Amino acid sequence: MKDTDIKREADRQLRILKRGAAEIITEEELRAKLERSLRDNRPLKVKLGLDPTAPDIHLGHTVVLHKLRQFQELGHQVILIIGDFTGRIGDPTGKMETRRQLTEEEVLANAETYKEQVFKILDPRRTIIKFNSQWLSELKFAQVIELAAKMTVARMLEREDFSRRYQENRPISIHEFFYPLMQAYDSVVLEADVELGGTDQRFNLIVGRHLQREYGQEPQVAILMPLLPGLDGVQKMSKSLGNYVGINEPPGEVYGKIMSLPDELMLLYFELVTPIPPEELEEIRRGLSSGQLHPRDVKMKLARLITSMYHEEEAALAAEEEFRRIFQKGELPQEMPEIVLKPGTVWLPRLMVQAGLVSSTSEARRLIRQGGVKVQGEKVVDPDLHLELRDGMVLQAGKRRFARIKLLS
Repeated sequence: MKDTDIKREADRQLRILKRGAAEIITEEELRAKLERSLRDNRPLKVKLGLDPTAPDIHLGHTVVLHKLRQFQELGHQVILIIGDFTGRIGDPTGKMETRRQLTEEEVLANAETYKEQVFKILDPRRTIIKFNSQWLSELKFAQVIELAAKMTVARMLEREDFSRRYQENRPISIHEFFYPLMQAYDSVVLEADVELGGTDQRFNLIVGRHLQREYGQEPQVAILMPLLPGLDGVQKMSKSLGNYVGINEPPGEVYGKIMSLPDELMLLYFELVTPIPPEELEEIRRGLSSGQLHPRDVKMKLARLITSMYHEEEAALAAEEEFRRIFQKGELPQEMPEIVLKPGTVWLPRLMVQAGLVSSTSEARRLIRQGGVKVQGEKVVDPDLHLELRDGMVLQAGKRRFARIKLLS
């Protein structure tokens, strides 16, 4: 390949890889690595570390996975690090208290679920999976001391969460300082060319660059991806905040959740969590701006696309039809959970808990006061209501949760 062709192809790859990225440290280094990769016909080693501290992946996690897929489509090698060792500590990023350490069994169980889910996005042929216990658990104490000597406490306290905890006299355990060191040591072992992470991982990825230099390696390029806002449109997507879309959730749930997304986030979701081409995204942007496209239709396209990415196309279309029937035509779902009960009178909040519509009677009372509960299509506003149960009675909590009562004869 001629030098002019190499530079042209490197520029093309760089344009693709820059799309949606919040920061690249540094862009010049990435360009140089891409050119060398083309010249030497050697794929870049692109690393992502995932600590399996929870069993399920949501759309927020997929932002970096889609960027990894772009690297794969450009011919590069993805190395996915399952942090079975680091995951026992837990990343202290953004935490004001020391995390509970997970057991080895918890981490390994979560890791198996992760492995199943990531290949809904990544190409398994261009993905190497490693567990970082393979090298971290083999380190001798003298090697750990040598590793620790390559970072100062002052440097660690530059990290915002550690700095705040120190200033507020909150405890910081010594083992938490080892988390960024261990994640960085993964890069040394792999001789990574590129590492990906969310913007909240900036410090950890910078430590990786520092440690590679300390071990005489060329530093990795750090590509930081934006944190995906959750369905509330305010905070980052998180299962603990309840503003998430799990990629393993049923098609109707995925579709319905995307339809609840604030309009102003649609374009961002298209860009960060779908493979839509830039030209098509720009066309949608212009259509919304000019009024030629209705936001509802664009959101339905987004919901259908995301649902079909993790389920069959037929399931996505069925979810869309169900959504139309319920929300546009005011009909009931064709299928809903049934709860079998004896005839009698039941306090409505308790009934909602029994039906699995809410997790507690206090949540039920709050939802009733907010006008979010219907019985047989009629809104209920009295949280102290006692219902006389009837066979076939339908309860609705919020927009998407339904249950039908079946009485024992």
